[in-house]
Amino acid sequence: MTTLKGPGIFLAQFLGDQPPFNNLKAICLWAESLGFKGVQIPTWDPRCIDLQKAAESNTYADEVRGTVEECGLSITELSTHLQGQLVAVHPAYNELFDGFAPESVRGNATARTEWAVQQLKYAAQASRNLGLNAHATFSGSLLWHTVYPWPQRPAGLVETGFRELGKRWKPILDVFEENGVDLCYEIHPGEDLHDGISYEMFLKEVNNHARACLLYDPSHFVLQCLDYLDYIDIYHERIRMFHVKDAEFNPTGRQGVYGGYQSWINRAGRFRSLGDGQVDFGSVFSKLAAYDYKGWAVMEWECCLKHPEDGAKEGAIFIQDHIIRVTEKAFDDFAGTGSDENFNKKILGIQ
Repeated sequence: MTTLKGPGIFLAQFLGDQPPFNNLKAICLWAESLGFKGVQIPTWDPRCIDLQKAAESNTYADEVRGTVEECGLSITELSTHLQGQLVAVHPAYNELFDGFAPESVRGNATARTEWAVQQLKYAAQASRNLGLNAHATFSGSLLWHTVYPWPQRPAGLVETGFRELGKRWKPILDVFEENGVDLCYEIHPGEDLHDGISYEMFLKEVNNHARACLLYDPSHFVLQCLDYLDYIDIYHERIRMFHVKDAEFNPTGRQGVYGGYQSWINRAGRFRSLGDGQVDFGSVFSKLAAYDYKGWAVMEWECCLKHPEDGAKEGAIFIQDHIIRVTEKAFDDFAGTGSDENFNKKILGIQ
């Protein structure tokens, strides 16, 4: 067994225009002062990293890594959540998702997709140059608008959608294979990969690609009423990343899973700071330890109530307290009597 690494922090929700959140060095010093040991870097924010430059220049990648390490931290992984979203976008969401892309490709779905695909390929190369072995992203979606089938879905629609999704992602996965990096999809409502079944359908379309792995985040499963502990039992061999994020689901006679179009604070299902929600993190960390998870535990803050700086301060302690330093010996070794093959046969009555 392996003691997982952490605590880490995903920087995306903390970056801003005011210090210490406005550049990589300053935000890393802030994170280290709270007790974090690693940072997950969003690649769409130029205050942190120039993704193309990190892909094409080992010198620049070394500079980025050096900045983080000088602050007493490690880079846990890079993230292309926004770019991955744009690999597959249904036209109904074009205007909403255009903001994820540079102005040069907005209003041009084909150019935007090409840009997103290239961003993912850069991410594979940049991860390699930074010495990383896992990367976080979203799958995008062609089918989400049909998740509740009314009117009924035409026969074959889902199969066609997943074939197209696999067609778009297979070449990207091959680049990650070439660079020795696992591509970890965050299984997330709004994405075509939003639960275990949809992930399995995708795997089929990419020929069970070895690099098509998982970012495990139990908060999204709480909101779907999915058994997030059984999920680990089923998919542990593919889990390469871990977002430590809490959530709660409190349905009423007025609303349930779909939330009644309410804001996050007024929804039955909402994200909370670590320890304030319903996720059984003691069991989550125990299962990951038992299955020899070798990655990082990275806090993602998305609480609808608590101030982010308080969530970060408490989150570092919360994760550290939940990390299990795995044992190197069995608890009853003191009572061992030694053994060899002849002794074992004698005990079993075998001549």
